[in-house]
Amino acid sequence: MQSFVDMVQSFLDLGATVILPVAIFIIGLIFGQKPSKAFRSGLTIGVAFVGIFLVVDLLVNNLGPAAQGMVDRLGVSLNVIDVGWPATSTIAWASIVAAFIIPLGLVVNVVMLLTKTTKCMNVDIWNYWHYTFMAAMIYAVSGSIIQGLVGAVIFQIICLKVADWTAPMVQDFYDMPGVSVATGSTISYAPGIWLVQLLQKIPGIRKLNADPDSIQKRFGIFGESIFIGLALGAIIGILAGFGVGEVIEIGMAMAAVMVLMPRMVKILMEGLMPVSESAREWLNKRFGQSEITIGLDAAVLLGHPSVISTALILVPITVVLAVILPGNALLPFGDLATIPFVVAFIVGAARGNIVHSVIVGTILIAVSLYIATDVAPLFTDMAQNANFEMPEGSAQISSIDQGGNIVNYLIFKIFDLFN
Repeated sequence: MQSFVDMVQSFLDLGATVILPVAIFIIGLIFGQKPSKAFRSGLTIGVAFVGIFLVVDLLVNNLGPAAQGMVDRLGVSLNVIDVGWPATSTIAWASIVAAFIIPLGLVVNVVMLLTKTTKCMNVDIWNYWHYTFMAAMIYAVSGSIIQGLVGAVIFQIICLKVADWTAPMVQDFYDMPGVSVATGSTISYAPGIWLVQLLQKIPGIRKLNADPDSIQKRFGIFGESIFIGLALGAIIGILAGFGVGEVIEIGMAMAAVMVLMPRMVKILMEGLMPVSESAREWLNKRFGQSEITIGLDAAVLLGHPSVISTALILVPITVVLAVILPGNALLPFGDLATIPFVVAFIVGAARGNIVHSVIVGTILIAVSLYIATDVAPLFTDMAQNANFEMPEGSAQISSIDQGGNIVNYLIFKIFDLFN
Protein backbone atom coordinates (compact mmCIF):
# COMPACT_ATOMS: atom_id res chain seq x y z
CA MET A 1 0.00 0.00 0.00
CA GLN A 2 2.73 2.46 0.98
CA SER A 3 4.63 1.85 -2.26
CA PHE A 4 1.48 2.64 -4.25
CA VAL A 5 0.95 5.84 -2.26
CA ASP A 6 4.58 6.80 -2.91
CA MET A 7 4.08 6.15 -6.64
CA VAL A 8 0.95 8.32 -6.69
CA GLN A 9 2.79 11.04 -4.76
CA SER A 10 5.69 10.94 -7.22
CA PHE A 11 3.24 11.39 -10.11
CA LEU A 12 1.46 14.27 -8.39
CA ASP A 13 4.76 15.92 -7.53
CA LEU A 14 5.19 16.48 -11.26
CA GLY A 15 2.46 19.11 -10.91
CA ALA A 16 -0.22 20.45 -13.20
CA THR A 17 2.29 21.30 -15.92
CA VAL A 18 2.80 17.57 -16.55
CA ILE A 19 -0.43 15.98 -15.32
CA LEU A 20 -2.81 18.21 -17.27
CA PRO A 21 -1.08 17.81 -20.67
CA VAL A 22 -1.07 14.02 -20.19
CA ALA A 23 -4.76 14.07 -19.23
CA ILE A 24 -5.67 16.32 -22.19
CA PHE A 25 -3.71 14.08 -24.61
CA ILE A 26 -5.50 10.94 -23.38
CA ILE A 27 -8.90 12.64 -23.47
CA GLY A 28 -8.22 13.88 -27.00
CA LEU A 29 -7.48 10.32 -28.14
CA ILE A 30 -10.58 8.97 -26.39
CA PHE A 31 -12.74 11.52 -28.19
CA GLY A 32 -11.40 10.68 -31.62
CA GLN A 33 -8.68 13.26 -32.19
CA LYS A 34 -5.66 12.32 -34.27
CA PRO A 35 -2.63 11.60 -32.04
CA SER A 36 -0.71 14.55 -33.51
CA LYS A 37 -3.58 16.98 -32.84
CA ALA A 38 -4.20 15.61 -29.33
CA PHE A 39 -0.48 15.84 -28.57
CA ARG A 40 -0.34 19.44 -29.77
CA SER A 41 -3.32 20.36 -27.59
CA GLY A 42 -1.76 18.76 -24.53
CA LEU A 43 1.61 20.34 -25.22
CA THR A 44 0.08 23.80 -25.72
CA ILE A 45 -1.85 23.53 -22.45
CA GLY A 46 1.32 22.37 -20.69
CA VAL A 47 3.24 25.37 -22.01
CA ALA A 48 0.41 27.68 -20.91
CA PHE A 49 0.42 26.26 -17.39
CA VAL A 50 4.20 26.58 -17.20
CA GLY A 51 3.69 30.27 -17.97
CA ILE A 52 0.76 30.63 -15.56
CA PHE A 53 2.68 29.10 -12.68
CA LEU A 54 5.76 31.18 -13.43
CA VAL A 55 3.55 34.25 -13.05
CA VAL A 56 1.99 32.78 -9.88
CA ASP A 57 5.51 32.21 -8.50
CA LEU A 58 6.28 35.85 -9.27
CA LEU A 59 3.19 36.76 -7.24
CA VAL A 60 4.09 34.42 -4.35
CA ASN A 61 7.75 35.45 -4.16
CA ASN A 62 6.80 39.11 -3.85
CA LEU A 63 3.76 38.84 -1.59
CA GLY A 64 5.47 36.56 0.93
CA PRO A 65 8.15 39.05 2.04
CA ALA A 66 5.64 41.92 1.87
CA ALA A 67 3.23 40.05 4.16
CA GLN A 68 6.06 39.29 6.58
CA GLY A 69 7.02 42.96 6.54
CA MET A 70 3.44 44.04 7.37
CA VAL A 71 3.25 41.47 10.19
CA ASP A 72 6.57 42.67 11.63
CA ARG A 73 5.48 46.31 11.51
CA LEU A 74 2.24 45.47 13.33
CA GLY A 75 4.08 43.48 15.98
CA VAL A 76 1.63 40.59 15.63
CA SER A 77 2.03 37.57 17.90
CA LEU A 78 -0.28 34.74 16.86
CA ASN A 79 0.49 31.10 17.64
CA VAL A 80 -1.01 29.33 14.58
CA ILE A 81 1.08 29.65 11.42
CA ASP A 82 -0.52 29.59 7.96
CA VAL A 83 1.77 27.11 6.16
CA GLY A 84 0.04 27.50 2.78
CA TRP A 85 -1.37 25.03 0.30
CA PRO A 86 1.95 23.33 -0.70
CA ALA A 87 2.47 22.09 2.85
CA THR A 88 -1.23 21.26 3.20
CA SER A 89 -1.22 19.10 0.07
CA THR A 90 1.89 17.27 1.29
CA ILE A 91 0.15 16.47 4.58
CA ALA A 92 -2.92 15.28 2.68
CA TRP A 93 -1.02 12.87 0.41
CA ALA A 94 0.81 11.40 3.42
CA SER A 95 -2.48 10.03 4.78
CA ILE A 96 -3.34 6.33 4.48
CA VAL A 97 -6.51 7.25 2.53
CA ALA A 98 -4.55 9.02 -0.22
CA ALA A 99 -4.05 5.94 -2.40
CA PHE A 100 -7.81 5.56 -2.96
CA ILE A 101 -8.66 9.15 -3.92
CA ILE A 102 -7.58 9.40 -7.58
CA PRO A 103 -9.18 6.15 -8.82
CA LEU A 104 -12.30 6.80 -6.72
CA GLY A 105 -12.52 10.41 -7.93
CA LEU A 106 -12.25 9.38 -11.58
CA VAL A 107 -14.98 6.76 -11.14
CA VAL A 108 -17.29 9.27 -9.43
CA ASN A 109 -16.78 11.83 -12.22
CA VAL A 110 -17.41 9.26 -15.00
CA VAL A 111 -20.55 7.93 -13.28
CA MET A 112 -21.91 11.47 -12.85
CA LEU A 113 -21.22 12.27 -16.51
CA LEU A 114 -22.94 9.09 -17.70
CA THR A 115 -25.95 9.70 -15.43
CA LYS A 116 -26.02 13.38 -16.50
CA THR A 117 -25.77 14.55 -12.89
CA THR A 118 -22.86 16.79 -13.92
CA LYS A 119 -21.64 18.41 -17.13
CA CYS A 120 -18.10 18.86 -15.83
CA MET A 121 -15.35 16.54 -17.04
CA ASN A 122 -12.79 17.49 -14.41
CA VAL A 123 -9.28 16.89 -15.79
CA ASP A 124 -7.72 18.86 -12.92
CA ILE A 125 -6.51 15.64 -11.25
CA TRP A 126 -3.64 17.50 -9.62
CA ASN A 127 -6.16 19.33 -7.40
CA TYR A 128 -7.68 16.08 -6.14
CA TRP A 129 -5.51 16.77 -3.11
CA HIS A 130 -8.41 18.86 -1.77
CA TYR A 131 -10.55 15.72 -1.66
CA THR A 132 -7.64 13.85 -0.10
CA PHE A 133 -7.34 16.41 2.69
CA MET A 134 -11.08 16.10 3.35
CA ALA A 135 -10.74 12.32 3.65
CA ALA A 136 -7.63 12.65 5.83
CA MET A 137 -9.39 14.98 8.28
CA ILE A 138 -12.34 12.64 8.70
CA TYR A 139 -10.05 9.62 9.01
CA ALA A 140 -8.08 11.46 11.71
CA VAL A 141 -11.17 11.86 13.93
CA SER A 142 -12.94 8.60 13.07
CA GLY A 143 -10.21 6.09 12.32
CA SER A 144 -12.44 4.89 9.48
CA ILE A 145 -11.15 4.80 5.91
CA ILE A 146 -14.71 4.30 4.67
CA GLN A 147 -15.96 7.45 6.40
CA GLY A 148 -13.00 9.39 5.02
CA LEU A 149 -13.70 8.26 1.46
CA VAL A 150 -17.42 9.01 1.80
CA GLY A 151 -16.54 12.53 2.96
CA ALA A 152 -14.19 12.96 0.01
CA VAL A 153 -16.89 11.83 -2.44
CA ILE A 154 -19.40 14.26 -0.92
CA PHE A 155 -16.88 17.07 -1.28
CA GLN A 156 -16.15 16.08 -4.89
CA ILE A 157 -19.85 15.97 -5.80
CA ILE A 158 -20.34 19.44 -4.32
CA CYS A 159 -17.32 20.71 -6.29
CA LEU A 160 -18.71 19.30 -9.54
CA LYS A 161 -22.20 20.71 -8.91
CA VAL A 162 -20.73 24.14 -8.09
CA ALA A 163 -18.68 23.88 -11.30
CA ASP A 164 -21.92 23.30 -13.22
CA TRP A 165 -23.61 26.21 -11.43
CA THR A 166 -20.77 28.65 -12.09
CA ALA A 167 -19.88 27.46 -15.62
CA PRO A 168 -22.10 30.05 -17.39
CA MET A 169 -20.39 32.83 -15.42
CA VAL A 170 -16.92 31.41 -16.16
CA GLN A 171 -17.70 31.15 -19.86
CA ASP A 172 -19.37 34.56 -20.11
CA PHE A 173 -17.42 36.87 -17.80
CA TYR A 174 -14.04 35.18 -18.18
CA ASP A 175 -14.63 34.47 -21.88
CA MET A 176 -13.77 30.78 -21.61
CA PRO A 177 -16.20 28.74 -23.71
CA GLY A 178 -16.44 25.10 -22.68
CA VAL A 179 -14.55 25.63 -19.40
CA SER A 180 -15.63 25.13 -15.78
CA VAL A 181 -13.73 25.19 -12.48
CA ALA A 182 -14.11 22.59 -9.72
CA THR A 183 -11.02 23.48 -7.68
CA GLY A 184 -11.74 22.82 -3.99
CA SER A 185 -10.32 26.12 -2.70
CA THR A 186 -12.27 28.21 -5.23
CA ILE A 187 -15.65 26.54 -4.70
CA SER A 188 -15.27 27.21 -0.96
CA TYR A 189 -16.08 30.86 -1.62
CA ALA A 190 -18.96 30.15 -4.01
CA PRO A 191 -21.45 31.25 -1.28
CA GLY A 192 -19.96 34.69 -1.86
CA ILE A 193 -21.98 34.80 -5.08
CA TRP A 194 -25.15 35.14 -2.97
CA LEU A 195 -23.50 37.87 -0.87
CA VAL A 196 -22.63 39.77 -4.05
CA GLN A 197 -26.25 39.51 -5.17
CA LEU A 198 -27.33 40.84 -1.77
CA LEU A 199 -24.90 43.78 -1.95
CA GLN A 200 -26.25 44.69 -5.37
CA LYS A 201 -29.70 45.20 -3.81
CA ILE A 202 -28.58 47.49 -0.97
CA PRO A 203 -29.19 51.19 -1.74
CA GLY A 204 -25.98 53.18 -1.86
CA ILE A 205 -23.63 50.19 -1.83
CA ARG A 206 -25.01 48.81 -5.06
CA LYS A 207 -23.94 52.00 -6.87
CA LEU A 208 -20.32 51.70 -5.71
CA ASN A 209 -18.36 50.51 -8.69
CA ALA A 210 -14.73 50.22 -9.69
CA ASP A 211 -13.93 47.82 -12.50
CA PRO A 212 -11.07 47.94 -15.03
CA ASP A 213 -13.23 49.57 -17.72
CA SER A 214 -14.60 52.35 -15.51
CA ILE A 215 -11.16 52.98 -13.98
CA GLN A 216 -9.60 53.26 -17.42
CA LYS A 217 -12.32 55.66 -18.58
CA ARG A 218 -11.66 57.89 -15.59
CA PHE A 219 -7.85 57.79 -15.55
CA GLY A 220 -7.00 57.13 -19.20
CA ILE A 221 -3.81 55.17 -19.77
CA PHE A 222 -3.12 55.32 -16.00
CA GLY A 223 -6.24 53.22 -15.50
CA GLU A 224 -4.87 50.33 -17.56
CA SER A 225 -4.16 47.08 -15.74
CA ILE A 226 -0.40 47.53 -16.01
CA PHE A 227 -0.59 50.81 -14.05
CA ILE A 228 -3.08 49.39 -11.56
CA GLY A 229 -0.66 46.53 -10.85
CA LEU A 230 2.22 48.98 -10.43
CA ALA A 231 0.22 51.17 -8.01
CA LEU A 232 -1.19 48.32 -5.89
CA GLY A 233 2.20 46.61 -5.70
CA ALA A 234 3.86 49.85 -4.61
CA ILE A 235 1.21 50.42 -1.93
CA ILE A 236 1.77 46.91 -0.54
CA GLY A 237 5.52 47.59 -0.50
CA ILE A 238 5.00 50.85 1.40
CA LEU A 239 2.71 49.13 3.93
CA ALA A 240 5.41 46.48 4.40
CA GLY A 241 7.95 49.17 5.23
CA PHE A 242 10.15 48.46 2.19
CA GLY A 243 12.77 50.87 0.92
CA VAL A 244 12.27 52.82 -2.30
CA GLY A 245 14.04 50.24 -4.43
CA GLU A 246 11.99 47.34 -3.04
CA VAL A 247 8.75 49.31 -3.43
CA ILE A 248 9.54 49.86 -7.12
CA GLU A 249 10.53 46.20 -7.48
CA ILE A 250 7.28 44.81 -6.08
CA GLY A 251 5.32 47.38 -8.10
CA MET A 252 7.00 46.19 -11.31
CA ALA A 253 6.36 42.56 -10.36
CA MET A 254 2.64 43.16 -9.87
CA ALA A 255 2.47 45.13 -13.13
CA ALA A 256 4.06 42.13 -14.83
CA VAL A 257 1.48 39.79 -13.26
CA MET A 258 -1.33 41.96 -14.60
CA VAL A 259 0.07 41.91 -18.14
CA LEU A 260 1.44 38.38 -18.42
CA MET A 261 -1.37 36.35 -16.85
CA PRO A 262 -3.99 37.14 -19.55
CA ARG A 263 -1.43 36.23 -22.22
CA MET A 264 -0.84 32.81 -20.64
CA VAL A 265 -4.57 32.13 -20.36
CA LYS A 266 -4.99 32.97 -24.05
CA ILE A 267 -2.38 30.32 -24.94
CA LEU A 268 -4.18 27.81 -22.72
CA MET A 269 -7.48 28.38 -24.51
CA GLU A 270 -5.73 27.83 -27.83
CA GLY A 271 -4.81 24.32 -26.71
CA LEU A 272 -8.09 23.56 -24.97
CA MET A 273 -10.62 24.47 -27.64
CA PRO A 274 -9.93 21.57 -30.06
CA VAL A 275 -10.25 19.01 -27.23
CA SER A 276 -13.36 20.68 -25.86
CA GLU A 277 -15.03 20.60 -29.27
CA SER A 278 -14.13 16.93 -29.82
CA ALA A 279 -15.46 16.00 -26.38
CA ARG A 280 -18.77 17.76 -26.97
CA GLU A 281 -19.25 16.15 -30.39
CA TRP A 282 -18.42 12.66 -29.11
CA LEU A 283 -20.67 12.87 -26.04
CA ASN A 284 -23.53 14.45 -27.97
CA LYS A 285 -23.39 11.71 -30.60
CA ARG A 286 -23.48 8.87 -28.05
CA PHE A 287 -25.32 10.24 -25.03
CA GLY A 288 -27.05 13.42 -26.17
CA GLN A 289 -24.79 15.37 -23.83
CA SER A 290 -23.73 18.45 -25.82
CA GLU A 291 -23.00 20.91 -23.01
CA ILE A 292 -19.99 19.13 -21.56
CA THR A 293 -17.39 21.42 -19.92
CA ILE A 294 -13.72 20.75 -19.22
CA GLY A 295 -12.88 21.31 -15.54
CA LEU A 296 -9.56 23.16 -15.19
CA ASP A 297 -7.43 24.58 -12.39
CA ALA A 298 -8.75 27.90 -11.06
CA ALA A 299 -5.47 29.47 -12.20
CA VAL A 300 -7.14 29.99 -15.59
CA LEU A 301 -9.38 32.63 -13.98
CA LEU A 302 -6.47 34.76 -12.81
CA GLY A 303 -6.11 36.39 -16.21
CA HIS A 304 -8.80 38.98 -15.48
CA PRO A 305 -7.29 42.16 -13.98
CA SER A 306 -10.14 42.50 -11.47
CA VAL A 307 -9.14 39.20 -9.83
CA ILE A 308 -5.54 40.24 -9.20
CA SER A 309 -6.59 43.78 -8.18
CA THR A 310 -9.11 42.41 -5.66
CA ALA A 311 -6.55 39.97 -4.27
CA LEU A 312 -3.83 42.59 -3.86
CA ILE A 313 -6.21 44.85 -1.93
CA LEU A 314 -7.24 41.91 0.26
CA VAL A 315 -3.65 41.03 1.25
CA PRO A 316 -3.20 43.89 3.78
CA ILE A 317 -6.87 43.58 4.78
CA THR A 318 -6.29 39.90 5.66
CA VAL A 319 -3.29 40.76 7.82
CA VAL A 320 -5.27 43.48 9.64
CA LEU A 321 -8.23 41.10 10.13
CA ALA A 322 -5.91 38.56 11.74
CA VAL A 323 -4.84 41.21 14.25
CA ILE A 324 -8.22 42.70 15.15
CA LEU A 325 -10.57 39.70 15.06
CA PRO A 326 -11.17 38.47 18.61
CA GLY A 327 -10.50 34.75 18.93
CA ASN A 328 -8.43 34.43 15.78
CA ALA A 329 -5.07 32.73 16.29
CA LEU A 330 -3.96 32.27 12.65
CA LEU A 331 -1.07 34.30 11.35
CA PRO A 332 -1.68 34.68 7.57
CA PHE A 333 1.36 33.96 5.49
CA GLY A 334 1.63 30.95 3.16
CA ASP A 335 -1.81 31.30 1.59
CA LEU A 336 -1.87 35.06 1.03
CA ALA A 337 -0.85 34.37 -2.57
CA THR A 338 -3.80 31.97 -2.83
CA ILE A 339 -6.31 34.79 -2.41
CA PRO A 340 -6.72 35.30 -6.20
CA PHE A 341 -7.83 31.67 -6.49
CA VAL A 342 -10.44 31.85 -3.73
CA VAL A 343 -12.02 35.15 -4.82
CA ALA A 344 -12.33 34.31 -8.54
CA PHE A 345 -16.01 33.29 -8.37
CA ILE A 346 -16.80 36.38 -6.29
CA VAL A 347 -15.19 38.68 -8.86
CA GLY A 348 -17.06 36.92 -11.66
CA ALA A 349 -20.38 37.27 -9.86
CA ALA A 350 -19.65 40.97 -9.25
CA ARG A 351 -18.88 41.37 -12.99
CA GLY A 352 -15.44 42.72 -12.15
CA ASN A 353 -16.68 45.27 -9.59
CA ILE A 354 -13.63 45.48 -7.32
CA VAL A 355 -15.51 47.32 -4.53
CA HIS A 356 -18.15 44.62 -4.14
CA SER A 357 -15.55 41.88 -4.55
CA VAL A 358 -13.37 43.31 -1.76
CA ILE A 359 -16.33 43.68 0.62
CA VAL A 360 -17.49 40.08 0.12
CA GLY A 361 -13.93 38.78 0.09
CA THR A 362 -13.26 40.47 3.44
CA ILE A 363 -16.31 38.81 5.01
CA LEU A 364 -15.41 35.33 3.79
CA ILE A 365 -11.72 35.63 4.66
CA ALA A 366 -12.75 36.54 8.20
CA VAL A 367 -14.82 33.34 8.30
CA SER A 368 -11.86 31.36 6.93
CA LEU A 369 -9.55 32.73 9.65
CA TYR A 370 -11.90 31.47 12.37
CA ILE A 371 -12.31 28.08 10.68
CA ALA A 372 -8.54 27.69 10.23
CA THR A 373 -8.07 28.55 13.90
CA ASP A 374 -10.68 25.98 14.98
CA VAL A 375 -9.13 23.09 13.01
CA ALA A 376 -5.54 24.01 13.93
CA PRO A 377 -5.15 21.31 16.65
CA LEU A 378 -6.29 18.56 14.27
CA PHE A 379 -4.30 20.07 11.39
CA THR A 380 -1.18 20.05 13.59
CA ASP A 381 -1.72 16.42 14.65
CA MET A 382 -2.10 15.39 10.99
CA ALA A 383 1.12 17.23 10.14
CA GLN A 384 3.05 15.54 12.96
CA ASN A 385 1.73 12.12 11.93
CA ALA A 386 2.98 12.86 8.42
CA ASN A 387 6.43 13.75 9.85
CA PHE A 388 5.98 17.29 8.57
CA GLU A 389 8.72 19.65 9.72
CA MET A 390 7.01 22.31 11.82
CA PRO A 391 7.97 25.96 11.22
CA GLU A 392 10.41 27.19 13.81
CA GLY A 393 8.73 28.77 16.83
CA SER A 394 5.20 27.68 15.90
CA ALA A 395 2.91 25.98 18.41
CA GLN A 396 0.32 24.95 15.81
CA ILE A 397 -0.20 25.19 12.05
CA SER A 398 -3.17 25.55 9.70
CA SER A 399 -3.94 27.21 6.36
CA ILE A 400 -6.43 29.64 4.84
CA ASP A 401 -6.83 27.54 1.68
CA GLN A 402 -7.94 24.11 2.94
CA GLY A 403 -7.74 24.61 6.70
CA GLY A 404 -10.12 27.55 6.30
CA ASN A 405 -12.17 25.97 3.51
CA ILE A 406 -15.84 26.65 4.31
CA VAL A 407 -17.36 23.68 2.44
CA ASN A 408 -14.67 21.30 3.71
CA TYR A 409 -15.35 22.47 7.29
CA LEU A 410 -19.12 21.96 7.10
CA ILE A 411 -18.70 18.38 5.81
CA PHE A 412 -16.05 17.66 8.43
CA LYS A 413 -18.23 18.94 11.28
CA ILE A 414 -21.10 16.66 10.23
CA PHE A 415 -18.81 13.62 10.43
CA ASP A 416 -17.27 14.93 13.65
CA LEU A 417 -20.69 14.85 15.34
CA PHE A 418 -20.81 11.05 14.93
CA ASN A 419 -17.23 10.45 16.07
